[in-house]
Amino acid sequence: MSSTDRAIPVHKRPVEPAKERLPLPALLALSTAVFLTCLTEVLPAGLLPAMSADLGVSESATGQTVTVFALAIALTALPLTSATAPWPRRRLLLTAMAGFGLANTVTALSSSYPLTLAARAVAGVAAGLAWALLAGYARSLVPARLHGRAVAVALAGIPVALAVGVPAGTYLGLTADWRTAFLAMTALTVVLLCWITLVVPDRPGRPAGARTPVARVLAIPGVLPVLAVTLLFVLAHTLCYTYLAPYLHHVGMGGSTDRVLLVFGLASLLSIWLVGALIHRRLRALTLAATLLVAGAAALLAVPAHRAALVYAAAELWGLGWGGTPTLLQTAAGDAGDGAEEEDGTGGGAAEATQAWLVTLWNVATAGGGLAGGLLLDGLGTGALPWSVLAFLVPALAVAAGARRHGFPVRARTAPDAGRP
Repeated sequence: MSSTDRAIPVHKRPVEPAKERLPLPALLALSTAVFLTCLTEVLPAGLLPAMSADLGVSESATGQTVTVFALAIALTALPLTSATAPWPRRRLLLTAMAGFGLANTVTALSSSYPLTLAARAVAGVAAGLAWALLAGYARSLVPARLHGRAVAVALAGIPVALAVGVPAGTYLGLTADWRTAFLAMTALTVVLLCWITLVVPDRPGRPAGARTPVARVLAIPGVLPVLAVTLLFVLAHTLCYTYLAPYLHHVGMGGSTDRVLLVFGLASLLSIWLVGALIHRRLRALTLAATLLVAGAAALLAVPAHRAALVYAAAELWGLGWGGTPTLLQTAAGDAGDGAEEEDGTGGGAAEATQAWLVTLWNVATAGGGLAGGLLLDGLGTGALPWSVLAFLVPALAVAAGARRHGFPVRARTAPDAGRP
C-alpha cells in the first residue's frame, strides 16, 4: 500500500469492482444440453447397419432418421419459440430436455420403423426448442462484455459431440448394441435435468403483449446478413462433411476416416477456445477468418495430387474455421436482436426470435447440404464436393465483408457497453 493510500480513510477509498467471472457450472450444464442434442442428431450415421437390420429397412431408409430430426427442427423452431416465449426459461429448458430424453428412450426400445421416425421427429422438436433458447440463456447469465465467451462455452458441446461423442457413441453401439447408445443418451439426460435444476438460475419469459413477431425480426438491421451467411456457410460445410468418407475412399484414404475426423475435431476445440477468448472484440475479423480457413481447406481438398499430408492439413484448417462458427453466428444474431431491443425499448424478445430464425435456417441448410452433396456425388463424383464448398463460401464471404455497419460490424456492438450489467 502506498503512502498516499494510507493517508485516505478506509471508508473513503474507491471500491475496486470484483473481477467478473463466468458462471461455469451453469454454462457447462447448457453446454451439456448442446452436446446431447447434437450427438443424438448425428448418432444414427455411425449405427446405420445395426439399426437397419433391427428395424427391417434399408440403410438409406434408416438414414432418414437424421433427415426427420433436422426437418422437425426446421418446421417447429420458429412457431414453438414464439408460443413458449412467456414461459420461465429454466422450466422451458427442462421441458425440452425431458421430451428429448423420452424420445431417445422410445427410439432405443422401438422395433417399428414408423415409430422410430416419430420418436426422432419428437426429439428434433425438443432439440430445436432447446437450441433456439440456449444461446440467449447463456447470454442472460453474464454481463454484456462476457456474452461472446458465455456463448462459446455453451456451444462448445457441438465440437465435443463431433470429436468425441460420435466416435464414442459409435463404439458403444458396435461393441454392445445400438439401443444401448440411445439409452446412454437418456441416462445422461436424466443427470442433466438434475444438474440444470440445481445450478442454472431461472430467467423470466416475455409477456405476450411484449413479444416481437418472428416475421418482423427480418427487418432488424443486421439480421438478414447473419442469416444469409449462416445458410451459405452451413450448406458449404454439410455437403462436404456428410460425404467425407466417400471422398477419402476416392483418394485412397478410406481407412483413415477416424484419424482425419480426429484432427478435425481437435482443431475445432482449439477454434472454440480462440473464439471464446477474442469474440468480444474481434467478431467480424474472426468470422471472415473462419470463412477463409474453410475455403482454404476446400482448396486443398480440390488439389488433384491427393496426398495424405494435404488432406490432414485441410482437416486442420477446416476444424479451425468451423469449430467456432456456431458461436460467431449465434453471437452476431444475438447482438443484432439485442440492439433492436435497446433501440425500441420494449425488450420484446427480438434476440430470441432471431436465434429461432438462425436455428431454422441452420437445419434447412443441414438437410439441403446433405441432399445437394448426395446429388453431386451421384452426378459428378467426389471431386465436385470441394469446388461446391467454394461456390457457397465465396458469396458468404462477400456478405459478411459487406455487413460493416450491421450484422458483422467493424466495431463490436458490445464494446461501448462493457460495463453494462
